[in-house]
Amino acid sequence: MKGVGFSKVGDGHTDVVTFGESMVVLAPQTAGSLDTVTDFHRGMAGAEGNVAVALARLGHRVQWLSRLGDDGFGRFIYKTLRGEGVNVAGVHINPERPTGVYFKEYLPTGRVRVQYYRSGSAAAGLEPKDVNLAHHQARFLFITGITPALSDTCLRTVQQAIQDAHELGMTVVFDPNVRYKLWPSAERAREVLRELAGQAEIVLPGLEEGQLLTGKRDAETLALDLLQNRTQLVVVKLGPSGAYYHTPEQSGHVAGFSVTQVDEVGAGDAFAAGVLSGLIDNLPIPEVVRRACALGAMAVTSSGDYEGLPDRRALLEFMDGRAAPLR
Repeated sequence: MKGVGFSKVGDGHTDVVTFGESMVVLAPQTAGSLDTVTDFHRGMAGAEGNVAVALARLGHRVQWLSRLGDDGFGRFIYKTLRGEGVNVAGVHINPERPTGVYFKEYLPTGRVRVQYYRSGSAAAGLEPKDVNLAHHQARFLFITGITPALSDTCLRTVQQAIQDAHELGMTVVFDPNVRYKLWPSAERAREVLRELAGQAEIVLPGLEEGQLLTGKRDAETLALDLLQNRTQLVVVKLGPSGAYYHTPEQSGHVAGFSVTQVDEVGAGDAFAAGVLSGLIDNLPIPEVVRRACALGAMAVTSSGDYEGLPDRRALLEFMDGRAAPLR
């Protein structure tokens, strides 16, 4: 990465290690509120799991750590991630707590609303001992602001993981990924997430998330505000408009890709995976961000949190404006 030095720890072993909650998502087959729809499709969801799948499909080595319930939903998630090529050797099965679930609602406006049933889930019981980075060293530790919102033990786990990552020479990548339904208040979310952002080398907020953390209104100003303490790179997600990046040496805007949106859920996770992928491949920062924009665009073109994520060949063809041959 030109101008900004990031860790080479983990070369030959794992590129990225991440942890958090993956859930079963039940998505209706038709638009409407949950009191009217009848048929649902089962899938897997969860920011860190989505990022892990995206990276594995691009050929990167990624490990996902978590707790799952000893139930059918937990086994489904475990098999799905393992089948995608994600290392799940560090996943713990908890027979006393269930696997989390959430439902999607497709609203008449075209937006997607979610309803969580994850309180008391297996992953909400994550403890620091579940994330032993000395056994799972990688170049990058990817964390989100969702995990610390799940419980006090999850917050302590995130804080300890960041400390351990720094001691091991790993680069911490943080996506605030604000979920207001999980926090007691916006003020508490701001307090915790701003502290975590200051401990990460790379921060990936959306525009509204950056505004929450800094009180600034535009991408350039809030990125500069976040570029302090350990932080060496801030990339602000701007949706279809692309993204704005800022390092101590350079800054700029990268245009987005024009696509037909089907389901917006999972776009930010794909974007984060694109940033990580570009950094693993040692691309210049503008190309890192362009890859992230491309992955984010591709993620919204199909239903599901990760189903539309491409392999490396499909990603490069999309970025080059080439369509893959059908026959």
